[in-house]
Amino acid sequence: MITETERLQLTLLSPEDTAFILELLNSPGWLEFIGDRGVKTREAALNYIEKGPLSDYEKHGFCLFKVALKGSHTPIGLCGLLKRDYLDHPDFGFAFLGEYGGQGYAVESSMAVMSWAKEQLNITKVLAITLPENKRSIGLLKKLGLDYERIVQYPDGAELCLYSN
Repeated sequence: MITETERLQLTLLSPEDTAFILELLNSPGWLEFIGDRGVKTREAALNYIEKGPLSDYEKHGFCLFKVALKGSHTPIGLCGLLKRDYLDHPDFGFAFLGEYGGQGYAVESSMAVMSWAKEQLNITKVLAITLPENKRSIGLLKKLGLDYERIVQYPDGAELCLYSN
């Protein structure tokens, strides 16, 4: 386990999480605000886990972690840090299955990740990117103490709002 809160556990993803990843990456919220990653099979979901979060953790010591409910261990989302080539500092990211929205899980896990990064990895500068129309994400970033900096261009050409602490 990476860290936990009163209601949640944050852990590394594993091959057993392929069904969850397949569901999350094809959920309406993911497709609208993050984009289609082409993960349409269990094999593709396993590849995403291995070449994405697990590889990131091995390289950087952080990644998108699985967020699961304590007790039932039901996976409900991802929350963590990424290292993108076009950004100078780690950036914060999160995504949750729609049925777990509006219950405070994103805020709870996000605060835990930010504390963990500072205390365990001495990461003090964190960025975040989001689509300008993603008002819920922007609200969460502000709750975490991140402030709008400027518009940045994503490699695919999309214009995103950059936030930092």
